[in-house]
Amino acid sequence: MKTNPYSKITKDIVGLSRLCQKNSKVDSSLYVKYDVKRGLRDLSGKGVLAGLTKISEVCATKVNEKGETVPCEGNLYYRGINVKDLVDGFVEEGRFGFEETTYLLLFGDLPTANQLESFQVLLAKYRTLPTGFVRDIIMKAPSPDMMNTLARSVLTLYSYDNKADDISGPNVLRQCLQMIALFPLLSVYGYQAYSHYHEENSLYIHKPLPELSTAENILRLLRCDFTYSPLEARVLDIALVLHADHGGGNNSAFTTHVVSSTGTDTYSAIAAALGALKGPRHGGANIKVAQMFEDIKNSVRDWTDEDEVAAYLGKLLHKQAFDKSGLIYGMGHAVYSVSDPRAEVFKEYVKRLSKDKGRTDEFELYALVERIAAKVIAEERKIYKGVSANVDFYGGFVYSMLGLPMELYTPIFAIARISGWAAHRLEELSNGGKIIRPAYKSVLGQRQYCSLSSRKA
Repeated sequence: MKTNPYSKITKDIVGLSRLCQKNSKVDSSLYVKYDVKRGLRDLSGKGVLAGLTKISEVCATKVNEKGETVPCEGNLYYRGINVKDLVDGFVEEGRFGFEETTYLLLFGDLPTANQLESFQVLLAKYRTLPTGFVRDIIMKAPSPDMMNTLARSVLTLYSYDNKADDISGPNVLRQCLQMIALFPLLSVYGYQAYSHYHEENSLYIHKPLPELSTAENILRLLRCDFTYSPLEARVLDIALVLHADHGGGNNSAFTTHVVSSTGTDTYSAIAAALGALKGPRHGGANIKVAQMFEDIKNSVRDWTDEDEVAAYLGKLLHKQAFDKSGLIYGMGHAVYSVSDPRAEVFKEYVKRLSKDKGRTDEFELYALVERIAAKVIAEERKIYKGVSANVDFYGGFVYSMLGLPMELYTPIFAIARISGWAAHRLEELSNGGKIIRPAYKSVLGQRQYCSLSSRKA
């Protein structure tokens, strides 16, 4: 009987992995001893100040009459403008807002009508992939993970750029605008290739229309019949606006700053940001929320019964339900405590879309979980700041109502956030000069080298 050579390799890898973990584990008490903020945050969620920015601001606290810093309703500002006012403004004036939000983040001011029109024309001109790119790159070896597909496509675009390594301001801006324009195509085409080759669905490669907004083009590219309702496009556009940036300290924006500070090319910096966003603790969180709610709907008999829903949430916290992680996905945020302003803005449009789609019962379930989850968490665990629904809480539900496949949930986030990454890269290069290099303290201690013959396992 032949032995499987890979079984020994697997056993060896497992053993080496255990050795690696054993010798890499740091005693958690040492973080307190040396006053090291794990995750660059303290227990209250306040981040370690690592840089200065003019792009966006996340506000979750205020100073009261006693001079104390206390939690408050969350607010998000793009270039000093409250995102709530931004959304209200373009909705009231009856236009889509992602393009002018991108202009605001990149250039620091809201565009005039002429500037906005010129900017939209510029993005439309850049919304064309190199000849053969879809056939030679996207259609080859389609991946089940669209974020990896997107990152691969971004890195491959380097090869099509004659000035790929030029990090002068005008060239980097040109590269960033091209990626802002191309991300919808790269994401949707990547999904269509995967859907065709792996799920045996029909293949649709539609061309974008220059007169359509980013949100409209996403829906047009994805659907076989090109159709979408004004409300669907509106809700998707608002989702893009709310996800466009979130301060310089969010993981993917900080990654953009760190990588850009090395002087590397734009494609490498954006690919690194995509890798950061992919993680389930960052951009991948909306998938976890959607999957969790599917389990809730299958496990809870009466979606309106507060006690039954609360009991299920308790099982989540006790690692007895869903993925047994002990988390209620979509609840809580690194910065916000009282409320996430993005979730507050989004909720109104989610409710409107749920009525249009005949899914109000599901919306009411989401609203019930949002209302009672914080109380359930507070009863079970010691918390150092408030817990509220974050923007990912309703995100997956919205995308499912829009008919977006789950594989595109996180890429939609990337399609929005590329605007913020571009702004942060340009800001880092404008103020650069020093590579970002924080300090890590070694807690191992120094040892003497010993010869090979004297070493013991």
